[in-house]
Amino acid sequence: MNATGKAFEQKFHDEDAVWLQWGSYEAAVLPRIGANLIAFRETDKQYALLREPSADEMDSFRSNPIVHGIPVLFPPNRYEDGTFTWNGKTYNFPVNEERTGNHLHGFFHNTPWQVDNYGVTELESYVTLSITIDHNHSIYTYLPHRFTISLRYSLNGNGLLQHVIVKNEGEDALPCWLAFHTTINAPFAPGSSADDYRFTMTTKERWELNERMLPTGRFQPLLPEEELMRTTGISPYWASMDNHYTSSTQNGRNRMVLTDTRANVSLVYDVGTEYKQWMIYNNGATPGFFCPEPQVNLVNAPNVNLPAEQIGCIALEPGEIWEATSRLYLLS
Repeated sequence: MNATGKAFEQKFHDEDAVWLQWGSYEAAVLPRIGANLIAFRETDKQYALLREPSADEMDSFRSNPIVHGIPVLFPPNRYEDGTFTWNGKTYNFPVNEERTGNHLHGFFHNTPWQVDNYGVTELESYVTLSITIDHNHSIYTYLPHRFTISLRYSLNGNGLLQHVIVKNEGEDALPCWLAFHTTINAPFAPGSSADDYRFTMTTKERWELNERMLPTGRFQPLLPEEELMRTTGISPYWASMDNHYTSSTQNGRNRMVLTDTRANVSLVYDVGTEYKQWMIYNNGATPGFFCPEPQVNLVNAPNVNLPAEQIGCIALEPGEIWEATSRLYLLS
């Protein structure tokens, strides 16, 4: 066992979890609840960087595990009437958002995953989880493909690294559409308030959404505050946001940076350039948490009449692999 790091099984409240520790960083993942990375903390300074459910919130969290930790969305966000045709095949998902009449958030955030391995090396503590879909899995009813999604989380002095792999193990093309509903605390530092926080995000253009929260295929002019989001920074609660943007690299990076101006520390969420879209949600501008969500594809992408490359309609051919890495770390 490396004296710097640990990896072990221990409850998160009443739920099975795998914990990682390295120096003053610690993290926990919940295999039975969608492989949700439910906690990422800096223990010396008592920073709780992700929104965690309390012990008495666990039942409500299990019933809707979207606005805590880092839920996996596959396919992500909304699909009109729960149906679309892609690559000559029609898919029918349950309509689970009554307000809009859409399907929302896919099938992987609330289903059990398998723990493949966890441990400690000289460089990191880590855990690897996976879920395989074939004709024996309930998700196959809606996504009739054979494929595996693997998640590897590792922790060291450089923070938390996420490595995701999607492998098509079937005989036809797989719609490889993915996002993470990452839920960030703001404030995350004891003694700070929401007013102490500013963020920037590598957004570019804002998609116009209709009354059902579906893209029209057109862009909207950016407000002055949205220009600040991508330049000098603004409060995460400057207005109610459930907004959809294209991403644009800055200095080669695609990321969100949240700064506590009182504690003079920033949380960097560097998602990598594979994610061409962002969603951002802030619970009606209610201070406490907000969700910068890196997304591969446009919301409702297969029902939008735009080129597949522009809207992220990735087709993963038999045997092919798609992968990406993201990192969360503190900068002071």
